[in-house]
Amino acid sequence: MTPLAVPTPLRRLPDGTVKQTNPFTGTQVWTVPGRADRPLAPPGETPRPLAAEDTGRHCAFCEQRYDETPPERERVVRTDAGWERLLRLPADELGDTVAEFRLIPNLFEIVSFDYWAANHGYVPTAEATAHQAAYLADPAGRALLLRLLRRRFDVVAERDLERLSTRFFAGGHDVVVARRHFVDGATLDNQHAATGSLTPEEHEHYVALTIRAMRRLYDDNPHAVLVAAFQNWLRPAGASFDHLHKQLVAIDELGTDLEQQLVRLEAEPELYERWGERYAVDQGLVIARTEHAVAVAGVGHRHPAIVVWSRVPGRPWELSSHVVRDFSDLLRAIHLATGPEVPTNEEWHHQPPSVRFDSPLRVAVKWRVSTPAGFEGGTRVYVNTIDPWTVADRVRRRLRELIDAGVLDGVEVDPGR
Repeated sequence: MTPLAVPTPLRRLPDGTVKQTNPFTGTQVWTVPGRADRPLAPPGETPRPLAAEDTGRHCAFCEQRYDETPPERERVVRTDAGWERLLRLPADELGDTVAEFRLIPNLFEIVSFDYWAANHGYVPTAEATAHQAAYLADPAGRALLLRLLRRRFDVVAERDLERLSTRFFAGGHDVVVARRHFVDGATLDNQHAATGSLTPEEHEHYVALTIRAMRRLYDDNPHAVLVAAFQNWLRPAGASFDHLHKQLVAIDELGTDLEQQLVRLEAEPELYERWGERYAVDQGLVIARTEHAVAVAGVGHRHPAIVVWSRVPGRPWELSSHVVRDFSDLLRAIHLATGPEVPTNEEWHHQPPSVRFDSPLRVAVKWRVSTPAGFEGGTRVYVNTIDPWTVADRVRRRLRELIDAGVLDGVEVDPGR
């Protein structure tokens, strides 16, 4: 395959229009002047008081509805002695502790166990088989599985329970769920608990569980070429529930974006070094840093984006706990600066096991403040309402406000241009 030339990522035209080309994927974006100062958050409905009887029951991810989600792979709890991981809890122990974070299969998976079994001959691991057998042997577990399958498929015969429930123990689509639906002490239904609502320590565990889940999907399924990790916050960004969670989906292809990056890496092995932090410094797009991570305004994204890069190479599960915490702190700071009312997507990019090129972990936080329409679909040129320099200025300003208010520390804000 002929290597693709890396274009000039940013050009400002005489009328003020900014033309962007993503140096890794080739995505083309235009920012038309005069639209950057619009509010980020869409107008909301008048908030309503929360009913006391609904506490812990607002959606299927809430703590009083654990039995409405598939069997847990892992639970992270907080005890007097510190943090603890509980693996594969049986159905009759789900209510014994309150989970700060849970790792569960997605009830309505994008890529199911049936896909892997039919197309690749995939069979469950011994651990997954034992977990399923324990659930089926327990009356409470068996009842939970039958209830979930009837929600999934409407009618399920008892004789099909074992075959159909395998998807819950050996599937390729997992969800990492945080405890809170609303912030602690909330009285109104617009006080959702977003990423910025987590403490730095909580967010570290949220990120660490996501990394463990990613590695497990690779380890358990030899046919998984890429594990896509992402977070949809609020319904305009694609969330089914306004309850903080991440998703991980294993697929058997690298995907177009990563394939295009690999072609570019063949021609320029230092692609990430040149067009990552170095280019951001040259263009005044660096927003903030910690010791092992840097946040920059993204170039060539369909939506305004902030990209948090690890400054330490390695696959996510190869990074030390100190580096993960440093990365987590900066990612949390970007969400805190964005605000809980802005719909966002979090896209994780990493080096899969099969890829030999070193690719640092990076997470793009995208503000879903516009909807691609006919022009974008017909031209593959996307109209982004805010250019990267304005994104950087906005976020830097908000981070300084948070630091001055004593809400945020440990983050060094770049002085900007």
